Amino acid sequence: MKMKKLTAILLAFATLLFLAACAGGNEPAGNGGNSGSAQSTSSNTGNESKRPENTSGSNADSTVPETNGDTTDSKILVAYFSATNNTEGIAKKLAEGLGADIYEITPSEPYTSEDLDYGNSKSRSSVEMDDPSARPAISGSVENMEQYDVIFIGYPIWWGEAPRIMSTFIESYDFSGKTLVAFCTSASSGFGSSDDALRSAASGATWLKGQRFSAGASAEDVMVWANGLGIK
Repeated sequence: MKMKKLTAILLAFATLLFLAACAGGNEPAGNGGNSGSAQSTSSNTGNESKRPENTSGSNADSTVPETNGDTTDSKILVAYFSATNNTEGIAKKLAEGLGADIYEITPSEPYTSEDLDYGNSKSRSSVEMDDPSARPAISGSVENMEQYDVIFIGYPIWWGEAPRIMSTFIESYDFSGKTLVAFCTSASSGFGSSDDALRSAASGATWLKGQRFSAGASAEDVMVWANGLGIK
């Protein structure tokens, strides 16, 4: 009887040792799995923390051009006076190349060939150019001049200057805050100081350097100059 009890006790003790051994062997595997899971979670967290930075940077780059005021296109007008159609040809090439509106400065009293007789000191053009205060009348006017940011002003050279009708035009509007650019046509005279009187009459405007063209200047020549002005 004692022998049976002893055997039962030994069997129970052996069973406990076996179970303890199994439980001890499973713990490292369990800890190792948890550790691996923690590393994986840490790695994912790192990737997620980078996404907002990259996305934010990308969005910022793509939105800057859309909100940059410098990219706004200017509203442009090409206004010109052309007694013999030479300046008109340049004005039309300029307006077409820039996608600008165009306006012809038309005298109320058209100039005849006799009026343009530069060799006659009594011709209309000679008398006007001899009088700095002369202001030939203009037929019509520019509608909504305030809408334009940039105005190109074209004219032929008369006695080294802009015709007096150009002063009439300049003095008819408020160009404050606008950008003005003069261009002219002539057979031989350079641009010189032909726009001095115009600049004085519109001192509130920003004036860019003007350009002289021959009557036969190509559209390419005209646009090389215009594009070089940096107007957007």
